[in-house]
Amino acid sequence: MDNFWKEALTVDVGQRLRQLREERGISMRALARNSNLSANALSMIERGLTSPSVSTLNKLAAALQVPIVAFFKHEVVKEKVVFRKAAERTRIPFERGMLEGLGGESFAGRVEAFQIRLENGANSGPNQLLHSGSELVYCLQGRLAYEVDHHTFLLEPGDSLLFSPQTLHRWHNPGPDVVNAIVVISSFDQDESPSEYHLAAILAEENFPGVDMDEGVKPGMSFEEG
Repeated sequence: MDNFWKEALTVDVGQRLRQLREERGISMRALARNSNLSANALSMIERGLTSPSVSTLNKLAAALQVPIVAFFKHEVVKEKVVFRKAAERTRIPFERGMLEGLGGESFAGRVEAFQIRLENGANSGPNQLLHSGSELVYCLQGRLAYEVDHHTFLLEPGDSLLFSPQTLHRWHNPGPDVVNAIVVISSFDQDESPSEYHLAAILAEENFPGVDMDEGVKPGMSFEEG
C-alpha cells in the first residue's frame, strides 16, 4: 500500500484550504482558534508541507462551515468527449482506500464513473447513501459487500450489481484481500453529483465502525438482515 499511496496523484488540499479560508475572510489565526489546531500546523498544510488526516479535515470543515468534500471539489470545464490516461486520473485517498475518477467529473452528460480500491475493513461510513441516478457496480478484484435496501450482496471478480435511484446503500471490504471495483452512476438529477455523496460519506470520519454482516453470506446471494 505504501508504493500505491506514493504514486497516487492527489488533489491539492492545502491550496483548496487556503482558497476556502480566504473566500470567507478568515485569518489563519482565527481558523486555528476555531478548529483547535495550531497556526503552524495550518501553515504547513496550506503550503503542502504536510498532509492532513481525515480527523483534521473534519475539524477544519466544521470551523469553515463547509462539508468535508469541499476540500476535494474543484470547478472543471465539462466536455462532450472525455479521454483519460491512467496517469491523469483524479485520485483521492481516504482511510484504508482510494477513489479514482474515470472522467465523469469532466463529462457534460449525466454519467459518472469511478474506481474504488479498498483495504480490509474499508467502508463507505456508518450511514447509508441515497442519491438520484441508477448505480452499476462491477467487481474487479477481491470480495466487495454491498448493502442495498437492507439486502447484502457479496461481489467477487466478474460479479455485477445494478440498482435503481433513491435506494439506500452502503459498501465495505469484509475480507483480507484488497478490493478493486468500478462504480457507474447514470441518469442522475442535473444539479447532483452522486460520486460526491460516496466521497463525502467515506471522508466523514477517520475510523468507521465495521458494517455488521452475516458470516454465512455466499457469493452472488442476498439475505434479509435481522
